[in-house]
Amino acid sequence: MRRLLAFLAVLALTLAWGAPAPARQPTGLVKADAPPPAAAAASPMSPTSPRYFIPRLPAKLSLCGVRVPLERSMVSEQLERELIIVVNDPAQVIMWLKRAGRYFPYIESRLRAAGMPQDLKYLAVAESSLIHYIRSPAGAVGPWQFLAATGRAHGLRVDRWYDDRRNFIFATKAALSYLSDLHREFGSWPLAMASYNCGERRVAQEIKEQGTKDYFELALPRETQRYIYRILAAKLVLSDPTAYGYFLPPSERWKPLPGESVSLNLKRPVHLTVVARAAGTSYRQLRELNPELRRRYLPKGHVTIVVPPGEAKGLAVRLKKGGPSPTPETETYTVRRGDNLSSIARRHGLTLDEIKDANELEGECVIVPGQRLKIPEK
Repeated sequence: MRRLLAFLAVLALTLAWGAPAPARQPTGLVKADAPPPAAAAASPMSPTSPRYFIPRLPAKLSLCGVRVPLERSMVSEQLERELIIVVNDPAQVIMWLKRAGRYFPYIESRLRAAGMPQDLKYLAVAESSLIHYIRSPAGAVGPWQFLAATGRAHGLRVDRWYDDRRNFIFATKAALSYLSDLHREFGSWPLAMASYNCGERRVAQEIKEQGTKDYFELALPRETQRYIYRILAAKLVLSDPTAYGYFLPPSERWKPLPGESVSLNLKRPVHLTVVARAAGTSYRQLRELNPELRRRYLPKGHVTIVVPPGEAKGLAVRLKKGGPSPTPETETYTVRRGDNLSSIARRHGLTLDEIKDANELEGECVIVPGQRLKIPEK
C-alpha cells in the first residue's frame, strides 16, 4: 500500500511539472469594466508563452524627427534591451503613466511655445521618472537632474533658502533653454540629448576623434549609450501603453496641482506653518506646492510662493494678523573634507565676509573637517 501511495505521489508531481504555463495577462492597471487592449487581444503569444513579456520592436521609429536606424543590429539590440527592462517593470510604468498626467501637459505646452520636438519630454522620464525631489549620487537634483553649477548657469537659484532644481516649472524652463543651446551647438537633437547626459565637451571630443556626427554611430560613455535608448523605450511605452499590456484611463492619472503665485515683502523670516495657516492650508501642502523651499522659513525681503487657488488675495494682511512667527534657530554647518570658506559661503548664498563675521574669523583662516560654523540669517 505504501509503495502504491508513493508511486501515485510521484506521478502527480510529474504531471504538474509538465503542465503548460498559464498565459501572461496584460501587465498594468486594468479596469474590470474596460475593454481589453487591442494589442493584448491580438497578441500572438500561445498558452505556453513565458512568464515575462518579450516586446517586439516597431518597424519604424524616430526621435525628435531623426530616423532611428533599426536595421543596424547594434541599434536594435540596445533598444530591445531597454524596452524589455521597462516593459517588465510594471510598478515603474504605472507610476510613469500616473505622473505623466500631472507633468506632461505643462512640458508639452512649453515645447510647443518654443517650437521644440515633443519627444524631449521623455528625457525627463529617463532622468528622474518625473520625481521632483529625486537626487542622484553625483548631486544632480530634480525632475531634469541639474547639477548645481549647471542649474545656476541657466537661471536656477540654488542656495541655502531655495533649490529651484526641484521646482518643476523653473527646472523645465531651464532644461529647455539648455537643450536649445546644445541643439544650436551640435545641430542634432540626439546629440543634444547625449550632451545633456555626459556634457558637451565629451560629445564634441568624441565627434572630433571618431569623425562622425551620427549619434547612432558614435561610441560614447556606456551610461550615455544607454541613455538615448532609455528615452526611446519610454517613448514607445508611454505613447502607446496598450501595445505593451498597460491600460490606465485618464481619470486615474494624477492631475496638476492647482495653485496661484503671490509675492510678499517680509520684514523678517516667517515660519511656513504661519504662512500655511494664513493661506488656509497645511504645512505639508505648502511644501508640496513649493518644493524648492529648503528650510522651514521664508527669508526676509521679497519672496514669491504658490498657495492654493483663491488664497493669494489678502495673504499679506492675514500674515500680519497671524501673530509672531517662531524665531529661527541659528543654523550651523559641519565642515567636510575639501571645503573652504568661499565654497561654504557660496553654497549658502552668503559673501565670504558675512560668514567670517558670523564666526569671528579674520585673515587667511584655516578650517578643518568636523569644525562647526554658524550660518547667519540673510
